[in-house]
Amino acid sequence: MDSLILVGGTFTSVALAAQLVSVLSVLLRFQKCNVRSTEDLPPVSILRPLCGVENFIEETLETTFKLDYPHYEIVFCVADEYDPVIPIVEKLMAAHRSIDARLQVGHLNLSVNPKLNNLVKGWHASRHEWVIMADSNVLMPKNYIQCMLSAWRDDTGLVVSPPIGSKPQNVWADLECMFLNTYQARWQCFADNIGLAFAQGKSMLWRRSLLDSAGSIEMLAEDVAEDAAATRIVRGLGLRVRLVSSPFTQPLGYRSASEVWNRQLRWARLRRKTFPWFFVPEILVGALPPVATASAVAMAQGWPIVGTAALLLFIWYAAEACLARYAGWHFSLRSVAICILRDTLLPVLWICAWAGNDFKWRGNLITMAPEVTRAR
Repeated sequence: MDSLILVGGTFTSVALAAQLVSVLSVLLRFQKCNVRSTEDLPPVSILRPLCGVENFIEETLETTFKLDYPHYEIVFCVADEYDPVIPIVEKLMAAHRSIDARLQVGHLNLSVNPKLNNLVKGWHASRHEWVIMADSNVLMPKNYIQCMLSAWRDDTGLVVSPPIGSKPQNVWADLECMFLNTYQARWQCFADNIGLAFAQGKSMLWRRSLLDSAGSIEMLAEDVAEDAAATRIVRGLGLRVRLVSSPFTQPLGYRSASEVWNRQLRWARLRRKTFPWFFVPEILVGALPPVATASAVAMAQGWPIVGTAALLLFIWYAAEACLARYAGWHFSLRSVAICILRDTLLPVLWICAWAGNDFKWRGNLITMAPEVTRAR
């Protein structure tokens, strides 16, 4: 019994320490972008793949035209000539004629990844050495390009930003915020702090010559997800993936429970497929395992079980609340209850990630079987 108490107490202490250390580590990384003089800034191409009309789509796309940057072009990529997002893009281009922007329509059946198939034409049509691939739902601040460039170092092969959820308009969007912000973005920033950052496809800054030296954009078809392939390419070149100092936001609006679950399940299955040894320990992440072991230890020691669990939960989520407040991320009065729901779902999500190889993405059924990574 004593050994079980020791193991349970040790696990609880380590889990709580990891929570607090990761929060503190991320708090210390936030800073303003070190913007260079405009004479020293290279021209940049921004590729924005589009598919359908999403929440806040006009707002997010318009920010691309309002960047405080002297030399950049925008290449919008659409696969279907009848996509309803095209009139929105054409309206924005007409309203901002001073910005070098154009629309590329069509796709190459390169892989099972519809976004990559959509992006290929934009990569080859863009003109500059520095290229940013940014999803349509990324809300770009005026210094967006400077923030991406400022994270680049001599040992860098790719700069990325995880999404930060904002503007949730119902409880399920709140849940997505709690997944994205103080959970996923926190751990991604912590991984960057210790030199283990990995790519995420929301915003990716490349040097064209670097990716071309590895086989160009077509090599991103080597994995189901382009960001997983990007991580392998960069590490294979002996370089690092780096994150921006402060991640960019993604306005959410209304979300359904199924939308949030399916998106999280897709990401979980992709992580399991592409980096399984990093995915395996995820079963132990979140408040549920340490609360269970702390409660067991409290029962064995004759301590109040409810009080012990409540104290642990208070410390756990107070740390997340402090991080969100300091970073300016969404965190409402009901967020603690939403965080508890999120952490209750994490082990279920982990189990479901191992239970299948398929998921739906933009209406496409994707399988993660190795033989269908590239389109035939």
